[in-house]
Amino acid sequence: MSEIEALVGEWLPLPDVAEVLDVKISRVHGLLDERVLVALKLGERKIRSVPAEFVRGGEVLDSLKGTIAVLTDAGFSDEELLLWLFTDDPSLPGRPVDALREGRKTEIRRRASALAW
Repeated sequence: MSEIEALVGEWLPLPDVAEVLDVKISRVHGLLDERVLVALKLGERKIRSVPAEFVRGGEVLDSLKGTIAVLTDAGFSDEELLLWLFTDDPSLPGRPVDALREGRKTEIRRRASALAW
């Protein structure tokens, strides 16, 4: 298991994301293309999967798209942005993804945009 797989913990293969969101798999591919979600190829079979914490109550975490955009603009790859989102930050405290789930997107985006400098 890679560092990122262990750090994130629970992953959803794309068909499972479609099921949780109650949409067709083509819509999940659209969400990835639109950068609303990020997926990595995991495991021996290289199955594209999304962190389970990105989906809540049948919907994608609403603050995720803008945060992905800020981190991408800062030059982060998909794996790097996931590492950042899921790594504990004592100054928060907690992980940036937890702060997003708590509705603290402004603070997380401010921190993310500072990474570009």
